[in-house]
Amino acid sequence: MFSGDLASFLEFIRQHGDAAYAFLTIYSMANSLLLAIFAGYAAQSGALGYEQALAGCWLGTFAGDVVRFWVGRRFGTRWLRSFPRLQRAVDTAARLADRHHVWMILIHRYPRIIRNVAGFAYGASTLGWPRFLALNFIAAGLWAGIAVSTGYGFGYVSDRTMSDALSAFGLAMLVAFLLLGWFLTRRLERVIERD
Repeated sequence: MFSGDLASFLEFIRQHGDAAYAFLTIYSMANSLLLAIFAGYAAQSGALGYEQALAGCWLGTFAGDVVRFWVGRRFGTRWLRSFPRLQRAVDTAARLADRHHVWMILIHRYPRIIRNVAGFAYGASTLGWPRFLALNFIAAGLWAGIAVSTGYGFGYVSDRTMSDALSAFGLAMLVAFLLLGWFLTRRLERVIERD
């Protein structure tokens, strides 16, 4: 039964907390929304600490964009010529950043199409390090707070409203919630592409 597997997995995370936090921080460098949501769910179940999960996601997503900014600043976009799809995504992010860099930095973690390339575009732009670092720190905190709290809230609601007999329903709700998040992200991407 899956609920037993999930309980076993959460127990495994609980027993290997330090490694789980390190993995969470490193993997968050890719701005993985689903992992951050799951971290919140795991925190609500007691497998992770909420503050530590939040800090790991915050640090990871902040560091990932700092690395991408540095690469963009150091190498520009020349190296993207052999990756036309990636080049188009960076160009889109750069156009948006030229006009709306504050908003762009605050929301770029949410649309999948620009999530991992925006940092390169910022680095290749005229945006300075101090302004980027300050905005990126705030944006990373907002992203981590929203994602981890969403997972925590889902865990709380599912824990309070379902008994063991409804664990399959709880799994279905989790899958539906993740699909809804994916769908809303895709809609936001389309709006940004039209801009």
